[in-house]
Amino acid sequence: MAVRALAHVNLAAIERNVKLLRRTVGPRTEVCAVVKADAYGHGAVAVSRAALGAGAGSLAVATANEAMELRAAGIDAPLLILGAISSEELPAAVASGGTIVVWDTRFVEELRVAALRAGRPLAVHVKLDTGLGRLGTRSLSEAIDVVQAVRAAAPVLALTGAMTHFATADGDLEFAAAQLQRFAPLVERLRALADGERLRFHAANSAGALRLPGARLDMVRAGIAIYGADPMNRDPAEHALEPALALRSYVAAVKQIAPGESTGYGRHFIADRQTHIATIPIGYGDGLPRALVNNCDVLIGGRRYPLRGMVSMDNITVDVGPSAAVAVGELVTLIGLDGPERQTAEQLAQRLGTISYEVLCLISRRVPRSYHRDGEPA
Repeated sequence: MAVRALAHVNLAAIERNVKLLRRTVGPRTEVCAVVKADAYGHGAVAVSRAALGAGAGSLAVATANEAMELRAAGIDAPLLILGAISSEELPAAVASGGTIVVWDTRFVEELRVAALRAGRPLAVHVKLDTGLGRLGTRSLSEAIDVVQAVRAAAPVLALTGAMTHFATADGDLEFAAAQLQRFAPLVERLRALADGERLRFHAANSAGALRLPGARLDMVRAGIAIYGADPMNRDPAEHALEPALALRSYVAAVKQIAPGESTGYGRHFIADRQTHIATIPIGYGDGLPRALVNNCDVLIGGRRYPLRGMVSMDNITVDVGPSAAVAVGELVTLIGLDGPERQTAEQLAQRLGTISYEVLCLISRRVPRSYHRDGEPA
């Protein structure tokens, strides 16, 4: 083990996940690979190239800086910027040439002025809030007003699509279907106004793409599924998805501990028998949540060992038993496969009462990412 903690990312798994999604949604629906938040902790540039190579038609990010990172790496694929953009971020968003999401006429005017200053036309998608309650207008008439404002700004601005976002596609399908019904009138109005223009309509995230065939429309925005995690937070194997990331460290020290002795800050583990404690140099500074205190396993040599004591910034300790059947230098897996054992991001998420998205996104930038394709260097 050359470094204290390492995230191994299998780009071949990402490619297979993208191809699986393409087969699932069919040839008339584009797969947009969502690579925001540094590709959910997997590395935005490498993942973007893999996803595009596997047939994704476009990419999506949340921020202007994320868009510019991809452009700086030479990625010139169609790019959708999903999030709110402040006045300070607007020049970078415009410079990226990405499609920008709009939902009020004030921002349309601000965008028009910014595009004129930059001397480049911009594509926009209008967003209708059908029930998530975040960004977007909930009023169909206001959405049409935004459309008309965009059209009035032609050719500086061009309306190229419309979108909504599901609140419960990973759970309550009845509510998701109701959201889709609320989106339909905007789709119908825009198709009637299109006058031969090709507009792209999209609603489905990963869960929607897998569970709601009627929501696939012209494009699906696939995030968590391309990384091989289960949008329903159960088991990726249920959908033939392949987890792309493995998080590993190594055994840095092994010491005997006697009954009554403790390990870690706060003495959250006090031994009730003689055993051995292995110290693993990974902690919450690397993205392993402190809330896993006494509530996690690690895999060493194809066996599970329980985390004992507090997760500190740089280290955890695990109980490796009275016989100390592990040695300094042995590989430790926190997410991934080790012989017959596996630990998924979903399993960690369930212990934490959260979702795999958060577990993956928490892996910090001080953990290097190592890329491969089924074990061969990428």
